[in-house]
Amino acid sequence: MILAFDLILLLFVVICAIAALSVKDLLSAVIILGAYSFFMCLLWAEMGAVDVAFTEASVSAGIGTVLFIAAVSKTKRRSSDSTKGLRILTLFTVIITGVILIYGTNDMHDWADPQSPASIHVSPRYIEKTIEETATPNVVTSVLADYRGYDTLGETTVIFTAGVACILILRIRRRQRK
Repeated sequence: MILAFDLILLLFVVICAIAALSVKDLLSAVIILGAYSFFMCLLWAEMGAVDVAFTEASVSAGIGTVLFIAAVSKTKRRSSDSTKGLRILTLFTVIITGVILIYGTNDMHDWADPQSPASIHVSPRYIEKTIEETATPNVVTSVLADYRGYDTLGETTVIFTAGVACILILRIRRRQRK
């Protein structure tokens, strides 16, 4: 049953990706990409990566969609067909990247393998030392807030930088129109 749910969500993700590339109306593409992010959020949550699902929902489906809508409102809504050759190059690049990523997964351990490096080295340390090192009784909270604090800070910095870049780009376009 879970596998069928995963396959349906994966099918929706692929349909959204193809649809976002196919439409000429940029606002429609943004809405479809928001749906894509929502389905990815569901996939992450189903795989047990709730922190990644939460980030996907808030950043990509939420803030990302709002920023894209703001950018589309400052530009033309229709895309031109002058990028046809670029689309073929992009598709080729994506296919090659996908093949390389799939090939790279051959060395990975099976899902929930008790002999994987994370199960042997990382997890036992978090379980044994979390109260001593973080003074937090909840292991999940200590991992997200204390052990991965710099990771969260880095993600926040990336999002802030992307937001500032969008604002600067939109201001430059506004000045050029005047």
